[in-house]
Amino acid sequence: MAHTLLLVDDEEKVLEFMEPFLRQEGFHTATAKTGLEALRKAEELKPSLVVLDWMLPEMSGIDVCRELRKKGRMGIIMVTARTEETDKIIGLEVGADDYITKPFSLRELAARIRAVLRRIEGDRDDGEALRRGDLLISEPRRRVWKRGKEIPLTPMEFKLLLTLAARPGIVYSRMQLLESLDDALWNDERTVDAHISRLRKKIEDDPANPVYIQTVYGFGYRFGDPA
Repeated sequence: MAHTLLLVDDEEKVLEFMEPFLRQEGFHTATAKTGLEALRKAEELKPSLVVLDWMLPEMSGIDVCRELRKKGRMGIIMVTARTEETDKIIGLEVGADDYITKPFSLRELAARIRAVLRRIEGDRDDGEALRRGDLLISEPRRRVWKRGKEIPLTPMEFKLLLTLAARPGIVYSRMQLLESLDDALWNDERTVDAHISRLRKKIEDDPANPVYIQTVYGFGYRFGDPA
């Protein structure tokens, strides 16, 4: 089945540049010229991937990206004339899967689209993956993504996260979590606190006010149930 792409740019000539070529490449396409129109069409069409311009009327591409990422695991490629490294980092941090700068070749765009789609399909084929809020946790791959961006975790951090995330709301004592690490080298409950602290810094937007890994004072930790 052909993938549907949503192409978002406020310049008609850019859409006319991309759309015929991508159709020839076998994709179904739809277009939008404003941020609000992009959100409306994404809700209606459920595209596999959105090619999203940074500068848009009504709502910036960055804000559109944030909203799209809340709605599910669709691919997002940011397109912009901005070349600063900090701009690229911003785009990736809000959930874009890739970033391409103008001017670009249509063959490069198509290649990037296919690469992102392959990654997404690989995630979906992983029947053991857990989705918790903005997190996607794959036990077989021992990998974690947040808003589409992979988060590097140590083996111990991953084991703790998986144990907690597998049963949201269930409270685990430090000793229970220590046992889940299944490593005789770790026999001090304070080890759990240290790992939890580092884990929060990696997965929480605000580690001081955690949404995912919550402290149950006097007992241990539980995994929150983010929307």
